[in-house]
Order: sequence, then C-alpha cells, then structure tokens
Amino acid sequence: MQTKLQIQVSPQTAVNEQLLKEEVKQQLQITQEGTVTIKILKRNIDARGRNIKINLSLLVAVDEELPIEKISFNYLNVSTAKKTCHIIGAGPAGLFAALRCLELGIKPIIIERGKDVKARRRDLATINKNGIVNPESNYCFGEGGAGTYSDGKLYTRSNKRGDVEKILKIFVFHGASREILVDAHPHIGTNKLPQLIQQIRETILNYGGEVLFNSKLIDLKTANQRISEIKITNENGEQNIFVQKLILATGHSSRDIYELLQAKNILIEAKPFALGVRVEHPQSLIDQIQYHCGSLNEVISKRDYLPAASYSLVQQIGTRGVYSFCMCPGGIIAPCATKQEEVVTNGWSPSKRNNPYANSGVVMGLELQDFEPYKKFGALAGLEFQKEMEKNAWEFGGKTQAAPAQRLADFVNGKISDSLPACSYQPGIKGVNMQEVLGKLIGPALKEGFKSFGGKMRGYLTNEAVIVGVESRTSTPVRIPRDKEKLHHPQLFNLFPCGEGAGYAGGIMSAAMDGERCADMTLN
Repeated sequence: MQTKLQIQVSPQTAVNEQLLKEEVKQQLQITQEGTVTIKILKRNIDARGRNIKINLSLLVAVDEELPIEKISFNYLNVSTAKKTCHIIGAGPAGLFAALRCLELGIKPIIIERGKDVKARRRDLATINKNGIVNPESNYCFGEGGAGTYSDGKLYTRSNKRGDVEKILKIFVFHGASREILVDAHPHIGTNKLPQLIQQIRETILNYGGEVLFNSKLIDLKTANQRISEIKITNENGEQNIFVQKLILATGHSSRDIYELLQAKNILIEAKPFALGVRVEHPQSLIDQIQYHCGSLNEVISKRDYLPAASYSLVQQIGTRGVYSFCMCPGGIIAPCATKQEEVVTNGWSPSKRNNPYANSGVVMGLELQDFEPYKKFGALAGLEFQKEMEKNAWEFGGKTQAAPAQRLADFVNGKISDSLPACSYQPGIKGVNMQEVLGKLIGPALKEGFKSFGGKMRGYLTNEAVIVGVESRTSTPVRIPRDKEKLHHPQLFNLFPCGEGAGYAGGIMSAAMDGERCADMTLN
C-alpha cells in the first residue's frame, strides 16, 4: 500500500528516521508490525512561532519498497550534426541551452571569454589575496558564470518560464544531491558547484558539442536581418566564424557586449535595476532572531536540527522599494569587480552554510528617470550610473579592492564608526561615511529601510553588523529586446538574447530555463 501524507513535525523528528516513522504510523493509525518506508517529496521550515515546525510532504509505503527514481536524459550525439548553434557565454543560460541543443540534435558550440572552473580559481585567489582583478577571469567571468560562485541558490518564482523540476533533475544527474528535489529553498553550495559545472561540460563534449575557453566575442557582421558571422579573439589571434544561430548568454556584467551592440546600431534598451550594499551579521544573531532563541546556548541547541537561518525583508520607502537580495546564511562576502578600478560585492555560501557570518544584499530599486544625468549615453545610461557608483566605492576604499564599510547602527544614526567588526570580505574593509559612498539618492532610502527592518526583526539593527559597498550587480541595467513568442531579436532573426545578460532572468534557475527556451526556438 502506498499513500501520500502531509505532516508537520518538530525539527528533531524531521531529522530522525525512526522518530519520523513512528509519527507517520500514528498519523495513519498503522498498528501492525509491517515495515514502513518513507520518501520525502517536499520539505520546508515554518518558523513563524516560537515552536518551530517542519512541513513535510511524504510518500509512505507499507510492506513494500519505494523504488529510487532513475534520472536520465535523451542526449543525442551531435558531432556530425548539420545544424549548429553558437552560444556566447558558459553561465547557467549558456550551459543549459547547450544541453537542450543535445536533446534537439543541434550541435552547440560555446564561446566563453573566461577560463574553465579549475583554472579560474587561481584568479579568484589573486583578487582576494592581492586585490588584482583579471578582467577576463573573475567571480563574474569564466565557466559557470557568476552563478558558480554565488551560493548555488536554486529557488525561483519563475515557474511559468519553464520546467523547474527538469532543471533540478539535470543538476542531480550531474552530481548534485537529491535533497535539492525536496527542499523548498534548495541550494548546492559554492564549494560543490565547480565539480558539477565540470560534469555538465563533460556531457556537452561527450555528445559532440564544443567549448572554447579564453575566447572573447569582439565583433559581428549582419546581412539580410541576420548575423552572418562573428569575430572572436583568443590565444591564436582573431578568428571569423560563420554562424547559423547565435544565443547571446553573456551574463549581467559583459559591458563590452552592450557597447558592441550599440556601436553596431543593434537595438538595446536601458532597464531599471537595483543598487545598495551587503550587510553582514553574526550568523548566531540571525539564528537567535529567526528561531526565537533566548540565549546563545539555545541557538547552539537548535542548530543541531535546523540549518543556518535566513531572512527576506522588504519595505516601501516613499515610491521606492528597499529589499534584501541574495541572502547568504553561513556565507562570505566576495569581491566581484570585473576591472581594477571598481569595487563590487556579492555573497556566497558553502553547501553546509557553516561560516560564522550571514550576509545579504540590501538594495533600492532604481528607475529610468534616475539615469537622466547620463542620458547622453542612450541605452547605456544606467550602465554609466552603475560604473560611477563602483568607481566611487573603489576610491572610498583606498583605490584597492578593500571595500568601504560602516557599522550598521552607526550608518542609520549618522555616526562615523570608531572601529569595524570582523568581516568575511577577504580583501579587507575600510571605515568611511557610507552615506557619501551611496549618495543622496540611495543612502537615505537604505537608512529608512534598515530602520524598518530593525522593527521587523528585533536585534537586526545593531552595531554588531557591518554594511559593505557596493552591491551593484543585482541585474543588468540594459535589456536586449526580443520577440515575445519566437525569442529572437526584433532586427536579427537568428540572434537570441538570453538569460540575465539580456534582461530575462534573475538567478541560476530562471537563467537555465531561459537557456532551454532559447535553444528550442533555434529549431525554427
């Protein structure tokens, strides 16, 4: 007999197989001595009250085994396929577009400006330890894109954009834990993502696709409303390549691509985005707040059964939204600049989320009218605003990769911090007046937002926390338009703008789904 069951249990019961079986027997009024097998279908934490509960959706079998689902995909050998698709960028959108091409019998050829994940690590070490930025290989550029080093969050609200379950199963097929199929807010962890990304690359190569690293798109030619060829540069010099279909999946930081499109009079548009800071608290403090603990000892006790706590906050300040973004429990603040004279922050967590700090972006939504002083740059107005903010952070930080910072309560109260707490940002932080870094547009709104957050989470607004600037790569400030149905550019029918870099995704999952959708459209 098999039956589905919705059940709410204590955290202790949720992690103890025997206790969970006893609870299930009681719920289903099973009295006989038969064996009970349980498969967890979905799991989420309900921390709204002091007595925290775990909601479980279960498949229960009595006196029979539950088979483990075999995950497989029908990838075709495309080594001799006549149809080809060139894909610019090996981030989530590009990689999943390539995997979908294998299913469709199309040969994918990925062109990635950065290095493979293993070689890329040396450049990340260099920016962290020496403050030196490789403009082609960093936290944003390289195999796996920015997603490889951004915690690996796999939660999305974009269910209508594609098959969420399929994307998760592709990750499992390539080495991710099956737990991501269960958890309400699944994540892989930055420490595990590189190996998984490498396995995806191996699948692409094994089935006849190609991946070209250290190869940068620098030019393109058009004819008859199509891109006829592209020019790339790599260690062998410049090379012209004929293309049938081109998926542009370059990520949100490929500024030179936007500049190339504008120079070629290919339509692009300015787009709203958000900008602010990273805020970092002791993880134990966030646990204490979110898990309603009266003491640190109680925090330690609950963490035997519960993961590092997270939060999601939003507040309307006048006509502006201030909200938390990419919250990383048990995480690290990372330097994500793509050139030397800028400071950019982001966050990530390892799979266990066991670092002593919790960090999150806290940002304010910007509108097109905010870019009016930069209107001479046309569609790149928001991009120029973004550049200026990052250059400002670099100058306030001492013209290194050290980031400007201030204690949280001091920032809200308009007080210069006498000292700064320990911080996970490895290049270092420098105490400044963050209102001056953020300016009159963003600074006051963040100040009011933090006041509101302090009311919603008692203990959040504290000088134990530090704000670090700037968090500026939340999304692209440029959109590359495309047909709503066929997904091609309105001027170029074989160009498919894709993922975060084109303005159609916001995270690993939505980017991956968009990559699949664009690959589907290349059949037309």
